[in-house]
Amino acid sequence: MGLLENSIRDLSVTQREFTAIRTATNQPFGVNLPVRYLQMDPKEESAIIDWLLGQGVHFVTTSAGDPTRYTKMLKDAGVTVYHATATLRGAIKAVDAGVDGLIVEGAESAGLRNPEEVHTFALLQAVREKVDVPIVAAGGIVDGRGMAAAFALGAEGVTMGTRFVASFESPVHQNYKQAIVAAPITGTALVDNPPRARSRGLRTPYAVEVSEGKRERLPRNATLDMLYVQGDVDNTHGAAGESAGLIHEIKSVRQIIDDTIASFWREIDRLAGLRPARPSAPGSTP
Repeated sequence: MGLLENSIRDLSVTQREFTAIRTATNQPFGVNLPVRYLQMDPKEESAIIDWLLGQGVHFVTTSAGDPTRYTKMLKDAGVTVYHATATLRGAIKAVDAGVDGLIVEGAESAGLRNPEEVHTFALLQAVREKVDVPIVAAGGIVDGRGMAAAFALGAEGVTMGTRFVASFESPVHQNYKQAIVAAPITGTALVDNPPRARSRGLRTPYAVEVSEGKRERLPRNATLDMLYVQGDVDNTHGAAGESAGLIHEIKSVRQIIDDTIASFWREIDRLAGLRPARPSAPGSTP
């Protein structure tokens, strides 16, 4: 399922993007509400939510903020709500708030990160020990091997961001896609994002200089335009997860999904084949 990201201030932009998606497909899609970054007057914020509910949206993810802020309102309207969290504490708080499921983001993930990092391998296990809602795993996953690993650690689904950026259909500049493909496994870096967060993106000259205090951070909108539109990779720090080092070619979205599902089942079959035959009980017929 795809999601409409919604961190803007203008309802008309949300309406335009929603209409464009609905025109392109009759398949279901969800909407993400990054609580802390909606950054608008409460009345305008309420107007966006009321408008989305009026469009028959049935699936919403919340992120970057307090899960109690919208959960009850959305669930009362019949919407399924998943909350994205990078911490065990956040996961428990979201479940207590009544969410239907969680998106558990390990520190490998792109974009804004909790400064107290816990990577996917440990975080999934910690969350699964404490909650019984469905978990969607995020961070470090680009194919069926990662998907199978996430399922083994307690997830019921996966989400992939960086992998889909490097797709033919992705609207970002080709330079950025090629930079993801060219990135080594150590090709991302964390940069401070005041006041409390950090952000993971490609390890560009700009990112290195900012992290060393040799260069001032660019405004977010300037970065987006320079990278996604103009393709200036060296002087920006676009979001990319550690999984960039596992992406070796640009593919179509369909091919990414088909390859992921096929390789997932290959891994499941391979693991099943490793199981030794059970010895027969004494006196039983082999």
